[in-house]
Amino acid sequence: MILTVTLNTALDITYRVPVLEPHATHRVTEVIERPGGKGVNVARVLAALGHEVTVTGFTGGATGRTVQDGLTTVPHLVDALVPVEGPTRRTIALVDDRTGDTTQLNEPGPTITPAEWSAFQEAYEDLVASASAVALCGSLPPGVPVGAYAGLVRAARAAAVPVLLDTSGEPLRRGVAARPDLVKPNADELAELTGSHEPLRATQDTRRRGARAVVASLGTEGLLAVTPEGRWRATPPARLHGNPTGAGDSAVAGLLSALTEQLPWPDRLSRAVALSAATVLSRVAGEFDRRTYEELVEQVTVTQEASAA
Repeated sequence: MILTVTLNTALDITYRVPVLEPHATHRVTEVIERPGGKGVNVARVLAALGHEVTVTGFTGGATGRTVQDGLTTVPHLVDALVPVEGPTRRTIALVDDRTGDTTQLNEPGPTITPAEWSAFQEAYEDLVASASAVALCGSLPPGVPVGAYAGLVRAARAAAVPVLLDTSGEPLRRGVAARPDLVKPNADELAELTGSHEPLRATQDTRRRGARAVVASLGTEGLLAVTPEGRWRATPPARLHGNPTGAGDSAVAGLLSALTEQLPWPDRLSRAVALSAATVLSRVAGEFDRRTYEELVEQVTVTQEASAA
């Protein structure tokens, strides 16, 4: 079982409009609702790949019940969300059909009490004991300690379970120091963490700060991986046009699934890039077409550089 942690779960709501214009009234042509938050998105992709996956984090209020109802329809996925008093947040995506651009509005999430945080930690330690790998993903809701991910990384390491961290800001800085097996920042998150805007230098610095391996997401340029086994770059076959929402979460799912299957790094990166690209090309944000993914995975270019960090 793969465990994904989403401390700030969400109900993702997508509105499609013909043209998005500031200060104007818009007629919405399509509304899509589904369970969200980075770890939930990762879990959905893992389940689509055939992996048994358990989702944990927080859920509360009517929005939380809607999220849980949506999870019941996903094969291979088990809901282990921890109830809280505050309502689960909503995220609003406004998609301009003319350009394909997306404007995102993210609510902060419920305020978590100390008792609720303690209840989650107990549930997490029970779940991680039977997990083959763990993904810690996304932002922290109000009330959760800024060092929360560092503690969860240490708990996974104590259970000898590989742990992937995908967050940003101070939670990322503290989480990296706890020595996760893999972190997957994007270029902006790397720059914020290290102060360097040069991806290779920033990626190497992140490893020195404690991460065993770092896979940096560089948008249309693909992925850069710096690992104990070597250093690789993986790029999609062409510049893709579409909705990038959820593409990074699909890449995380690809990396995590390949890790549990013990695939070599080039195959891990090919899977991650192909899933990310297939997600960009999908009409529904965060979804992917299986046939498109299978075609793309054969077209990803992976090159190994001369020396590892």
